[in-house]
Amino acid sequence: MAQKPSIPKGTRDFTPVEASRRNYIFDTIRNVFKKFGYAPIETPAMENLSTLLGKYGEEGDRLLFKILNSGDSFAPLAGKVPDDPALIDSNALSLQVCEKGLRYDLTVPFARFVVQNQNELTFPFKRYQIQPVWRADRPQKGRYREFYQCDADVIGSESLFNELEMVQLVDAVFNSLDMRILVRINNRKVLAGIAQVMGYPDRLVDITVAMDKFDKTGLEGVREELMEKGITPEGLARLEPLLLFKGINTSKIAFLRKLFEDEKSEIGMQGTEELTWLFNKIEETGVDQEVELDLTLARGLDYYTGAIFEVKALDYTIGSVCGGGRYDDLTGVFGLKNMSGVGISFGAERIYDVLLCLDKFPENILDAPDMVFFNMGDKEAVAALGYIKQLRNAGISCELYPQAVKMKKQFDYATRRGTARVVIIGAEELENGQVTTKNLITGEQQTFEGKRFLRKFGGMI
Repeated sequence: MAQKPSIPKGTRDFTPVEASRRNYIFDTIRNVFKKFGYAPIETPAMENLSTLLGKYGEEGDRLLFKILNSGDSFAPLAGKVPDDPALIDSNALSLQVCEKGLRYDLTVPFARFVVQNQNELTFPFKRYQIQPVWRADRPQKGRYREFYQCDADVIGSESLFNELEMVQLVDAVFNSLDMRILVRINNRKVLAGIAQVMGYPDRLVDITVAMDKFDKTGLEGVREELMEKGITPEGLARLEPLLLFKGINTSKIAFLRKLFEDEKSEIGMQGTEELTWLFNKIEETGVDQEVELDLTLARGLDYYTGAIFEVKALDYTIGSVCGGGRYDDLTGVFGLKNMSGVGISFGAERIYDVLLCLDKFPENILDAPDMVFFNMGDKEAVAALGYIKQLRNAGISCELYPQAVKMKKQFDYATRRGTARVVIIGAEELENGQVTTKNLITGEQQTFEGKRFLRKFGGMI
């Protein structure tokens, strides 16, 4: 019995309709990127494992897909692997049998790309990248092992105008997709100031990881996690007013300014001033989507150093559909110091789910041909191909049904393909130099002289 075909868990096939919908998202985002002056790049699906390990934290290292070296990779390890699994350093072992891994995101490969190509790039360098990434996560609804990211970054500039442009970019993309969103903004320097106020300036990562779960776990969940990590009730008491503070953006900024002035937190004040500048400029230049200063927003990735962004859909409950932030030294690990940048990443999979559930995709999204020419016989087909060549040269999508079969079968094919119009050149049309068309939506049927047909449907004279 033949084996039933399957694909790896966490991966998907896409039908023509699904692929067309995804292309609509990619094309929309790409067009906005281009309007803002971003240039495309691509990086390999696999990177050297040494490039990836240690860049995403302990959890990220576990979720890397590692590629086994070809040949008998394990032969050199014979007799060297400890019997006790607790003594095995999985990263060290991986590096002995795996030299490469599938990319986990587009940001670290981008940093590697900048360092390798720094002499050919013009800084500040604005790049966009739309490619798949892979994570060895547990597959579940809305979470996949292979998925696309759509990233835009500006690197080589510390100007806060780049943060403003990220907000404008997000606004433009979701306006184009007709999707209402909330742009949440915070600053890692503010979070560092909060850690100082709590009395734990060296525990920023622990504090932000817990704060990042506030939406899911609430105040009690944050308290419980931080207490398990040794944060005292006194420290938690200084955090809670920040998590619970409500008010408009200007009120939140005023609250932060007073807090950090009283506590003499220089880094907290720096973050507050950056937020003040950014929100003032957003107000002055204007955006259509809702923008909010969210004091609970932390974003777990360690490489963020300034402004951080997260975008949520307003009309459909789902995780964040977009996120990003400022990083001051992402390229430093590859030997290029002080190369500051800011970037944003759009989650295509979640955007797809939102647009589908809200019925926001265009109706005729399938990449169907504009016309299908029926095959009525050898001579008729040759005549049809002459028209098809001219129409294609004019930018009209069309095709010839490959076999001279019953018209019902050809009509069924055209209908299933989603084309709006069929073209028939039978013996009578061939003899008279005519073309008959039928609109499959309205049912209207017309016969044209050949040149008039080309003028009407191909814009030709």
